[in-house]
Amino acid sequence: MTDVFDPAQRSAVMRAVKSRDTAPELAVRRAAHALGLRFRLHRADLPGKPDLVFPARRIALFVHGCFWHGHDCPRGARMPQTNCAYWESKISRNVARDATASAALKKLGWTPRTIWECETRDPAVLWRRIARVTRQT
Repeated sequence: MTDVFDPAQRSAVMRAVKSRDTAPELAVRRAAHALGLRFRLHRADLPGKPDLVFPARRIALFVHGCFWHGHDCPRGARMPQTNCAYWESKISRNVARDATASAALKKLGWTPRTIWECETRDPAVLWRRIARVTRQT
């Protein structure tokens, strides 16, 4: 199957994919704030530049898109039908980069946590998930 867009249109579509202030990230922020949690955004001084940082708890929270970070849910498990080798390589690099950032955060004494895009769809599930990942254990 060929791409429905010509190369210039595809390039424009891919440029529009945001890395911050995405809908899942905004949902997590709203829920965390409603739960009374205070956080900092995109701390560049921490490995992986976490989406939300809870400094008092030393928790670094990443909000990952299921497709882009290779989650095992239905959305994350699907693979584009064109240019498969490129996408497999891209996603595996993202997964490796995520693992490296988590290891570096742990070495610095931080607790890395991840909330997946699919977990942000139901507000009640999201609230429980945020409460669970921000609990110090």
